[in-house]
Amino acid sequence: MPNVPATPMFKERGEVYVAAHSNIKGNISGNAGVAFAKNLAFIANGSFIENGNSIHSNDLFKQQLVEGGIGYFTKVGKNKRQVLEVYAGYGIGKSHDEDRRASMTGMEPVDVRKMDFDKIFLQVNYSSTKKDKLNLFGKKRALSYGTAIRVSRIAMTDFTINDITATKEEALFIEPLFFTRMELNKSFQLQYTNGFNINVMSNEYLKAGNAVFTLGVLYGFGGKKK
Repeated sequence: MPNVPATPMFKERGEVYVAAHSNIKGNISGNAGVAFAKNLAFIANGSFIENGNSIHSNDLFKQQLVEGGIGYFTKVGKNKRQVLEVYAGYGIGKSHDEDRRASMTGMEPVDVRKMDFDKIFLQVNYSSTKKDKLNLFGKKRALSYGTAIRVSRIAMTDFTINDITATKEEALFIEPLFFTRMELNKSFQLQYTNGFNINVMSNEYLKAGNAVFTLGVLYGFGGKKK
């Protein structure tokens, strides 16, 4: 399943960005980033997913992932209200996918698939802040819109089915995501993210997961104050 990527919208050296995102399907993602030099930044992402963990669910899925990257950012456009960011990075993770059936003692596993994996990714972010602010709850609030497109190569480093070693697979995912961000105050913003995941390779087990629909809170500080 895809995680929510970092979309910091860096404009100046010294800016710091942290964010947390979640949805009702148990997909929790965290992001952090710092613009450590002129036009250069680090980003880091982590995610934890768990759904189907109930006494009535026939499917159980868990996934953990951490990743980091380095990249370039710059302001573009006539009024410099647009931001372009390009990042490349590496990550590792693991997943647990289980088919279950009801029994006299509860839900019993039928097939259990466990995978360790690593990934490399290339990510391009493009975002824009609206010139006119939105008047909401008695205050004018800045609105931003953006797109993040990630190309990720995922490869199994270990794979078992019912504790028996199985043939490893790898995949190439294309992940377009779109986000809308609203300013709450000078430091905090609210973000809605949606997107999907496409695998361009044909696999039996390593396939694209569910779409991303999350709500998140962002906190940013540092850089030049205007």
